[in-house]
Amino acid sequence: MAYVGERVVYDADSHLMELPNYLTDFADPEIRDRLPAIGATTTGLFDPGENRGRQAHSPENLAKLLALGDNLTRGPKWHDALGSFNADERSIALDMLGFRRQVIFSSLCARLIFADPDLDIRYGAAQAQNRAMADFVGGDDRLIGVGMVPLDDPGRAMDEIRDCLSAGLGAIWIGADSPGRRSPGHPLHDPIWTLLQEAGVPFILHVGSASLAIDDEWMNDGRDDHVTARGGAEVIGSKDLTVIHHASARFISTLILDGVLEQFPALKGGVIEIGAGWVPDMIRRLDFAAEIWAKSEPQLARMQRKPSEQIRAQLRFTPYPFEDVAAIVGESYPELYMFSSDYPHAEGGRDPLGRFTKSTEALAGRDQELFFHRNFLDLYPD
Repeated sequence: MAYVGERVVYDADSHLMELPNYLTDFADPEIRDRLPAIGATTTGLFDPGENRGRQAHSPENLAKLLALGDNLTRGPKWHDALGSFNADERSIALDMLGFRRQVIFSSLCARLIFADPDLDIRYGAAQAQNRAMADFVGGDDRLIGVGMVPLDDPGRAMDEIRDCLSAGLGAIWIGADSPGRRSPGHPLHDPIWTLLQEAGVPFILHVGSASLAIDDEWMNDGRDDHVTARGGAEVIGSKDLTVIHHASARFISTLILDGVLEQFPALKGGVIEIGAGWVPDMIRRLDFAAEIWAKSEPQLARMQRKPSEQIRAQLRFTPYPFEDVAAIVGESYPELYMFSSDYPHAEGGRDPLGRFTKSTEALAGRDQELFFHRNFLDLYPD
């Protein structure tokens, strides 16, 4: 029996774990030597350990992982998990988990691709990541690979998105900071939104689309006995959690107020692994903003749909497993939220299905179906 049993579940967030050669093996020669060896400087949870230099887990470790059966999510995490860096193993892991389809993000590339000061590095790394991702998911139609594309240079972004689409990738991960010091609603980006709309491929904001950390001055509390959990690729502290959604909320809000979802009504987007408790308040604020400022900002008066209607039709979000999904749905709309496992990251916990089942048990049966699979299929049609 698979982990999900007979339940129909689609997984909107999972990851591969890059080995040090993940980018360099797929980079163009002129940029290869300028790219860092992904994972080479990481420690602790993100150190590949004995997996460094391997193409798959050792036969002994593979046997132990297979023996977990439907307890796979309770097994090792990160590089030690089944299918974390080997594509054939990932297909086996998906059989054991039982998800109908699973979206695959990289784990360690985001800040290089979205924040390096050198655009050549950023686009060279994005190109290599997208080739590596396409190679990883290419043998299993159930896996939806996510390309990564900075929008700072719209021309280069268009070229890379076209390459992602040609390679069969099913979503485009973008940064949440101002692209090229412009609003995402700037007309220079219209060809990008047009291309994604016509292709039926969503844009994605994922944790890592902006800095995860609260600014350092807020950590200076003058108390030597206080500690923080922050550090590493996706390891945050309690203060970081309180603001992790700010960049995405700003990006989405600006996108809507600039009329992008109105102009491109078939464009879809996902906001992934940034939680969802903040979403109902963002929706309320956007509706207030559009109504109150419609006289002084005439472009808002030209909207044919309220921001809340645009969001309900075109955007999807993944709650954290510790959030109360039923309460969030009650404050907003059941069409907005999707199940995610975060496999093989530890943040997803040892029983993501169990935790989300508990937090959705107060929902009507139809709304539970929306959460566990129908909203996914709206974002990623079969």
